[in-house]
Amino acid sequence: MTAIPDFLDRSRPNVPDLSVPRGVTPFFLPKRPVRGRLVRLGPLADALLTRHDHPAPVRTLLGEALALVAGLATALKFSGSFSLQAKGNGGIPMLLADCTEAGALRGYARIAENVEIPQQKSARELMGDGYLAFTVDQGPNTERHQGIVALNGETLAEMALHYFATSEQLPCAIHLACADTRVGWRASALVLERIAGTGGIDPALSDDQQEDAWHTAKVLAATISTEELLDDELPVTQVLYRLFHGEGVAVGRPRPLTYGCRCSRARLADVLEKFSPEDLDHMTIDGAVTMTCEFCNVDFRFPRIPGDHRVSRSTSPVVESETRNTMRTSDDD
Repeated sequence: MTAIPDFLDRSRPNVPDLSVPRGVTPFFLPKRPVRGRLVRLGPLADALLTRHDHPAPVRTLLGEALALVAGLATALKFSGSFSLQAKGNGGIPMLLADCTEAGALRGYARIAENVEIPQQKSARELMGDGYLAFTVDQGPNTERHQGIVALNGETLAEMALHYFATSEQLPCAIHLACADTRVGWRASALVLERIAGTGGIDPALSDDQQEDAWHTAKVLAATISTEELLDDELPVTQVLYRLFHGEGVAVGRPRPLTYGCRCSRARLADVLEKFSPEDLDHMTIDGAVTMTCEFCNVDFRFPRIPGDHRVSRSTSPVVESETRNTMRTSDDD
């Protein structure tokens, strides 16, 4: 059988083919200005967070970011993706997570060189001073919508709330959890939003009564525990009933979440084509240029003849990385 040329090879690398059918459960409080989503990554969290040998605090922060973007992206009314990017001057200078409207989820955290990550540190202590950006991408031939604010708050939830309060003027409540449990890493999010306008709201409610209803919903949501968020065996409907049964709660159709790294040999071959022969010579080690996807930590090896203007068009097996002297990339959009 003839090998597929690199620039046409868009096959999935050797990564988990995993889907969580009920990853995101939307809900609302009837006649009240409140809607939300409860996110549970389930075993998908373990699959995503264990691709890199990161310390527990880094995995915890990344897991919270993945759960958060999953809850926000699945509210999109169009095809596209929602991403979170945080850059700082701390031990984790880069944090990135994104999710498509269909639930394809990926993310990574970069650890600064020669830095020891301490245990029991807050998100702010791990990332330091910097900025947080949320980006909505509706695909080719469209303009990305991005909002940026300074990192403000000790937890990722507080940072996100600061963003929505200052950049979007959107009243919301966010509760995040991520931990290494007896069944592996788990991550979850509870996101509450105040509905703007009058759609679905009891017209008999005055502005003050609507404000009281929103305040009550936030207080009730704040009673959720980490155990309730992360327990796979506790049904989501039961969690929501515990929280909001006094107000009434209606549950929508659950949305799936999947392992969503979008790397391929074709994408990375396109990246390599942009380099000069001199740069390719410099990157060539043992007769090949090796590129590592930051998201899934898979190495792609491109055989190359020194002095040639491009990498070989022949295919080569994708292997798990055993060395870090490779070119790392996250530019696979």
